Amino acid sequence: MENYKLYINGKFEDSISKKTFESIDPTTEKPWASIAEAQAEDVNEAVEAANIAFHGEWSSMLANQRGQFLRAIGDQLKKNAELLGTIETRDTGKMYKETKFQANYIAEFYYYYAGLADKIEGSTLPIDKSDMQVFTTREPIGVVAAVIPWNSQQLLSAIKLAPALAMGNTIIVKASEAAPAPLLELAKLIDKVGIPKGVVNIITGFAEECSKVLTSHPKIDRIAFTGGMHTAKHIVRNSAENLSQVSLELGGKSPVAVFDDAKIDNALNGVTTSIFGASGQSCIAGSRLYLQEGIYSEFLDKISTKAKNIKIGPPMREDTQMGPLATLDQLNNIQEKIDQTIQQGGKLITGGEKPKDMNQGWYYKPTIIECDHHNLPVAENELFGPVLSVMKFTDEEEVIKLMNDNSYGLAAGVFTENNGIALRVSKAVRAGIVFVNTYRLISPIAPFGGFKNSGFGRESGMEAIKDYSNIKTTWINTSKDPMGDPFIIR
Repeated sequence: MENYKLYINGKFEDSISKKTFESIDPTTEKPWASIAEAQAEDVNEAVEAANIAFHGEWSSMLANQRGQFLRAIGDQLKKNAELLGTIETRDTGKMYKETKFQANYIAEFYYYYAGLADKIEGSTLPIDKSDMQVFTTREPIGVVAAVIPWNSQQLLSAIKLAPALAMGNTIIVKASEAAPAPLLELAKLIDKVGIPKGVVNIITGFAEECSKVLTSHPKIDRIAFTGGMHTAKHIVRNSAENLSQVSLELGGKSPVAVFDDAKIDNALNGVTTSIFGASGQSCIAGSRLYLQEGIYSEFLDKISTKAKNIKIGPPMREDTQMGPLATLDQLNNIQEKIDQTIQQGGKLITGGEKPKDMNQGWYYKPTIIECDHHNLPVAENELFGPVLSVMKFTDEEEVIKLMNDNSYGLAAGVFTENNGIALRVSKAVRAGIVFVNTYRLISPIAPFGGFKNSGFGRESGMEAIKDYSNIKTTWINTSKDPMGDPFIIR
């Protein structure tokens, strides 16, 4: 058993209560790591450390010096990509070739914000008052609470950590209790770069004693949350206790439309990537597929064949194409929604069950269900698994209505060779990210976030670093004369 401790104020320590919990390997269904369980006292210690660090040297440090720390963290990710990939695969069941690649690539996010750290500018205002010099500056908000889910942990921590630190904030990262080891491993790498103590703190624990205490703490100035809509509502309520600024990157039920004129092979690869990549455990998973009637039968046959031929197996193996789901609860929820959908008229094309030849591990077959109406359980709920609902459409106007007929609005996909269709649909669909003739791409340069119940605020890009700052306006009287009498108004 591996043993992981909390990282608070530059030290690795057990929780004050000495409580621990076990993390389960979804491939073996057995515990593999013991995790220190943060309680209210530990949260308070982390927040106090971050608060002291913020009011100490960190926020007043030269911006390019903060950038040097970020670059050093990026270097550590590149040097330790294999280690981080192994730990994340062990804890979540994600494909090792993907987790290793992500750890290596996500260094670019730290490099990007390292470069931006000393390029955040204010402005001089052409004010409508004489003898006044007025300018704005951007200053750090303060202490940030970042709540990270178990999937894509290196990415989802980087897009919060990097801009927050570049701007001069300090941070407490709360890792998901479902699979916290990768971020606690990241803490070891952050510690190596010599960042001042208290600037970064990484903890984990359960809702009442950890997450609630953290997000309602009076010394938290900003909350950055990625996760489900249900939890987000609690986060927003908690923020009423400290009136902190909040950004929410929530789930999705992302639609993908394939038009008659699309390049079929490209669209097939795009749809496969969108829903079966990472076993469908992605907030931008393209889980609603709309096929134009002219290609409906042909495309459905081909995507079903691709799904049936996906090689399921241990995520550390190079030839495996899809690993297990991360948690048993997730698997059970997926099975329940599929069963309900079939009872309500959905037609199972392929999958819909665990592989019969795999007795160990939370594996689930790639699943495709044909839906004759839009409100079946698999078509309207985020399942976070390899389940694709398929419907037919006749024209552009109909598919836009179908794509927008959902409470989520994170991502969408459009496959067509007609630039007019691509532009019109991209503009009309209510989603924060639209992929045209491609899918499931990220970049530190491109903003990421959703509409509707997929949250608010943006991560990545220049917008993110601005979101971790407050604007200060400074008025300077340049006149040689004294101010006028306040009781004489001209």
